[in-house]
Amino acid sequence: MDILTRPVQFEETIKGSRFLSELIPCDSQAMAREIVKAQKTKYADATHVVHAFITGPSCEVMGMSDDGEPSGTAGRPVLDVLKGRKCTNLILTVTRWFGGTLLGTGGLVKAYSGGAKAVLEKADKESAFEELVAKSDFEFSCDYSLYKVIKINLEQYHIYDLQENFETAISIKGKIREDEKSKLSDALKNLSNGKIIL
Repeated sequence: MDILTRPVQFEETIKGSRFLSELIPCDSQAMAREIVKAQKTKYADATHVVHAFITGPSCEVMGMSDDGEPSGTAGRPVLDVLKGRKCTNLILTVTRWFGGTLLGTGGLVKAYSGGAKAVLEKADKESAFEELVAKSDFEFSCDYSLYKVIKINLEQYHIYDLQENFETAISIKGKIREDEKSKLSDALKNLSNGKIIL
């Protein structure tokens, strides 16, 4: 199961109508509502802001809206594309500016699902997805004399959001995959003769 790490956009024009597909990280139904509200404010001149979202480690929360398009022609196709990608904690909005030509129900399904597929493909190409893994916070301090060897050791682990603060001692904090935390703790104790406690 993958999660989105940053927003991705894809835009196309179909028979005069402009379609802007946007993937945005989102980890709850409440957050999805806020994002949709913000998109509708941002694109107040748009005809429709269709959306679909999936959240939860087992994709347990899903939702969608056709936002005024004929029932089943917009939100459902977008959600189906998201479900097919096996991803969670994201929302996909497709904003449409009507261009004067009706697309018909088949044309709408094709336009919305096509935009959803295209933005997902772009996200994959740009490596905007990462595997959903349980992460744990960590923090420790070390002497300047140990910094270089610890820095090299940290490269063996999956570390996220690393922050270093250089003062009297160096304090290092971040997130690590939960299944690697005890291994890192043991390694730091060994490197520092028991002085560094994670």
